[in-house]
Amino acid sequence: MRILITGANGQLGQALQRTLTDHAVIPVDLPAADVTDRAALPAIFAAAAPELVIHCAAYTDVDGCARDPDLAHRVNAHGTQNVALACRALGAALVHISTNEVFAGDEPGGYEEWMPHAPRNPYGRSKAAAEAHVRALLSRAYIVRTAWLYAPGGRNFIHAILRRARETGEVRVVTDEVGNPTYVADLADAIGRLIETGQYGVYHFVNSGACSRWAFANEILRQAGVAARNVPILSSAYPRASTPPPFAALHNRAGAALGITLRPWAEALADYLRSEP
Repeated sequence: MRILITGANGQLGQALQRTLTDHAVIPVDLPAADVTDRAALPAIFAAAAPELVIHCAAYTDVDGCARDPDLAHRVNAHGTQNVALACRALGAALVHISTNEVFAGDEPGGYEEWMPHAPRNPYGRSKAAAEAHVRALLSRAYIVRTAWLYAPGGRNFIHAILRRARETGEVRVVTDEVGNPTYVADLADAIGRLIETGQYGVYHFVNSGACSRWAFANEILRQAGVAARNVPILSSAYPRASTPPPFAALHNRAGAALGITLRPWAEALADYLRSEP
């Protein structure tokens, strides 16, 4: 299959290129391919002639989105609309990458794929709008929501916790934000399996199980063998531009029905730490 990946230089885009080796992959990213440029994008897609587009390009700095909601909407919502229109013109299917932040985070039991959007911050609103564009424009589309994504070789929550712990012997982490830590390699593998099914729809692909940020930090320190104090705090003690959903754990019901599940998050973390000392 000929597969075009937008945002190919990002952590998921790179993981997909490592995973989809049985396909003809065309990676595109800035500055050559700007998803906000509706005039230029169709020619880029037409030249690649993809059968499937995996749309990873997004503005994912949630605090940056809170500071500049118009930019968030331009990239995440209008950019996705442009990608979907280009797919429709070519007859290509689409995998759109979305987020747990389309939900309010007021459901302690977590969220299944069918539950309604109620985003509480500009990032979540821009991604909810993106999903609406995909549904309105395409019948052959997969919407894949994920959460708390991390990858080797970059800055992420794990990197920040270990750096702070090693430098100061103490970290302060919130207990009232719950989600699913997800290893990018596992997400890429799940997407690779999904696109072979032709079963279009909405999917929640996260490593199984959920935890608070504080519990995640505890497990990071334990597995890394770093002795440090992990002080539990509330989000109100850690002011930031964005307001994340407090209880936004995702449940994988649709993928599991196809036999696509991701391993427990603590197992995935162990694999990551073996590659990232």
